[in-house]
Amino acid sequence: MKSSTAFTQVSPVNLAFLALLSIILTSSCSDPATVGIELAPENNQIGVFFEELDLPAEVVLLDSFNTTNKGNVIVGVEEDDYFGKTEGTGYTRMYFETSDERPDDQAFLDSMIFEVSVTGVNGTDLDQPKRISIHRLTESILDTTYYNFDKLMYEELPIASGEFVFGEVQDTVVSMNITQEFQEELFGKMVFGFEFNDLFRFRDYLPGMAIKGRDGDNTSFEIDLGDNTRIATYYHHLGDTASTLYEINTSSSRYFSGIESDRSGTPTSVVTELGKNYTTGSLVGLKAGLGMVIKVDTSPLDAFLDTLSGITFNQVNLEIGEIEPVPEGKSPSSPLSLYFTDNSNKILEGSNTLYLSVQADGQFQVYTNEAGDVVPSTTYPASVRFDSETNMYSQLVTSHVNAIFRGQLTRKDWLIYGGFSSSKVGTSGDIFRQSMRQFVVDSNKIKLKVIYSKIR
Repeated sequence: MKSSTAFTQVSPVNLAFLALLSIILTSSCSDPATVGIELAPENNQIGVFFEELDLPAEVVLLDSFNTTNKGNVIVGVEEDDYFGKTEGTGYTRMYFETSDERPDDQAFLDSMIFEVSVTGVNGTDLDQPKRISIHRLTESILDTTYYNFDKLMYEELPIASGEFVFGEVQDTVVSMNITQEFQEELFGKMVFGFEFNDLFRFRDYLPGMAIKGRDGDNTSFEIDLGDNTRIATYYHHLGDTASTLYEINTSSSRYFSGIESDRSGTPTSVVTELGKNYTTGSLVGLKAGLGMVIKVDTSPLDAFLDTLSGITFNQVNLEIGEIEPVPEGKSPSSPLSLYFTDNSNKILEGSNTLYLSVQADGQFQVYTNEAGDVVPSTTYPASVRFDSETNMYSQLVTSHVNAIFRGQLTRKDWLIYGGFSSSKVGTSGDIFRQSMRQFVVDSNKIKLKVIYSKIR
């Protein structure tokens, strides 16, 4: 922790304060010996101080990371020097409307394709073909909660596959031909089989699909499951001038993402247990989908606040970075949330079972509940944004630090999380469960930069 630097100013106080604050913000590269010269000792009513606090950091692999029906599935294989090899597989049931008219025994099959709705692509060399394949499950998806470490058995040979060049187009529906063997089998069931009488018989016959990427592509896909991810079957009758469509899609279907991680030979190879914090050399990292987060030790804030009295915080800024370079075609996680944690390394919950986090600057950090107790607020979580120009994350946390200093809020360590979830139930909009986006940063580059005033 660096030593404080004091400033004084001439009256009138308001104008001088603005001038001095400008000096602080523009003189970070000045000779330390020249910063803090008294401008007018006879008018030293207010001292303005700057403090920089280093916040130690480690990594935690979250326990019980639920990926069931969270908005999409994560598919593909990524590999790098810090996280190692991370592979995502999407598992989903299939669905059809029992009221839809099926092909009859007079129908002729024209074509059958598997369409996949890709809503995001994160990878390198996106001007080169990337492969997606569809595999038939050999075990059922149950009516239970699935986590990112879960997986199901599927056939090794795909029923459909294709290579696609995405470039800058990363929100599209891709189509792939289904193997002739599976086309004939499935169309026969549509026409003659009892498997299409209801969903229960259908799912006994076809438990679902596993959607996979290709090893070596270093690319992951975010795939939406709904009407646009489907098997589209086109058929006709004699005399028809156009084909009729019969579809089996992934709407109203249970699904989840399974993530496999091989961290051998990397800094994160030491991470072997869920829910335990680890030091990974000079770097720390966050990776969505995998559920790896950064734990920040905020205890230096306690030591700093204990030295203060009679002060007002003008600005407290959290800065993360610069982060390690991100390959072209990949985007770091953004925005981030700052959840409260303790030695359990779990996200702490309030009395309303909602997750506790740093609240947005300028918003109430605490409130008085019906029992008359002052408790942490959960209404306006802070959102830590990434600036691609500075290659840094930053967020004002002045109100949060003020609440701790005034004794309204108990200081807690933070889990830096690559999205937002309001509770353990989770939400379908939690981007940390919907991608494999990541970033890596030097553990010495997570700081609080504090500007405060003292009335003398």
